[in-house]
Amino acid sequence: MTSRRWFHPNITGMEAEQLLLTRGVHGSFLARPSKSNPGDFTLSVKRHSEVTHIKIQNSGDYYDLYGGEKFATLAELIQYYTEQQGLLREKNGNVIELKYPLNCKDPTSERWYHGQVSGKDAEKLLTEKGKLGSFLVRESQSKPGDFVLSVLTHEEKPENADRRTKVTHVMIHHQDGKYDVGGGETFDTLSDLVEQYKKNPMVEKSGIVVHLRQPFNTTRINAANIENRVRELNKVADSSEKPKQGFWEEFEMLQQQECKLLYPRKEGQRPENKGKNRYKNILPFDTTRVELKEVDLDMPGSDYINANYIRVSGRVNMHNEGRYAAESKVFIATQGCMQNTVIDFWKMVYQENTHVIVMTTKEMERGRNKCVRYWPDSDSTMDFGRISVKNIEEQNAQDYVLRELEVLCVDRSEPPRTIWHYQYLSWPDHGVPSESGGVLSFLEQINQAQNAIPGAGPIVVHCR
Repeated sequence: MTSRRWFHPNITGMEAEQLLLTRGVHGSFLARPSKSNPGDFTLSVKRHSEVTHIKIQNSGDYYDLYGGEKFATLAELIQYYTEQQGLLREKNGNVIELKYPLNCKDPTSERWYHGQVSGKDAEKLLTEKGKLGSFLVRESQSKPGDFVLSVLTHEEKPENADRRTKVTHVMIHHQDGKYDVGGGETFDTLSDLVEQYKKNPMVEKSGIVVHLRQPFNTTRINAANIENRVRELNKVADSSEKPKQGFWEEFEMLQQQECKLLYPRKEGQRPENKGKNRYKNILPFDTTRVELKEVDLDMPGSDYINANYIRVSGRVNMHNEGRYAAESKVFIATQGCMQNTVIDFWKMVYQENTHVIVMTTKEMERGRNKCVRYWPDSDSTMDFGRISVKNIEEQNAQDYVLRELEVLCVDRSEPPRTIWHYQYLSWPDHGVPSESGGVLSFLEQINQAQNAIPGAGPIVVHCR
């Protein structure tokens, strides 16, 4: 678990309950400092309509639940009980499920704040891409609730004119809503602390003078904090900067990262395939694209569809015995159907033995067509090339529509297949849902449907 946004440093038990009951779903959880035992922590978990609080002991050497496994850090304890579902139980034996971390807002939207990046990763970033005096602020991994200022400085030997650089880490303590680096002066915000030490360099314990010259900006952002980030990016530092300079800088950084990871996308650029792409710059990678089979190979581009396999590798616990086996999930990500790609879409669904389709867009939004309808009305049948699709039933949930479709290949003597079509309706164009509970419930329903069908092929996912 790389993120520790589940840690809420400044809330009471009553506030934790309020957060979980209003924003969480069954299995949502957060960790917070214990008010009754300073130095200890409390794990708060939503279980249906109630919240359970579990004490976590901080002995100074390890963290544990007052008995049982011992962990070097709070993050490792949370990760263990999240992965080992079934081990965390009440005294009466009832299982307490840790499923969905309820994230805490970042303490600042400043671009130099890198959240959960590790010390090792911070050193790599600053050493490879920073200049002398480049700095960033990150969460402390060893002391949840505290922060670390990481700065690229000179090594300790002042007599050596050719000194190499090193990364110096300065602990920022956070207590009673104040921030300090142990020098006596306290600050109301991380931004105030950073601004102070940009003007007045600090001297580290080893004697190194730590100058904060230029921020090492991040492109990561907590979705809940997006409005503050937009304000930050809109800032004009001085008269020499153009308006919206921050947006351009951030976009350029993302583009540079993408270039390093880019694989060939030549198939989608071929003249015969260009008309099958909704956007000219969103193309499938050649190495992982879905190739249509049983097509006329004399017709250029007949095997092309704008779709990619996505393989997610992970671990699965073998019967809660502490033994793990490799598990790989496969999805197909594709674009919303256009008029000239509907037949190819159903060819792919049938070819891949897909039984679950997830659509995360409306057909029309803001007066524009986002996706051509590729299914018939309820209790009707439509043919798409060789594939016949019947709409058996439609069910309306709060945030989505579930359709039961029956699919048949007309030139094969095979039984019809049931396909579950989930259309999520509450994801706004150019935005994000206002709360996460609906999305998590939606995902849970999809996973249950997929797991209930032995041998089901990849889930097909598309937006517009």
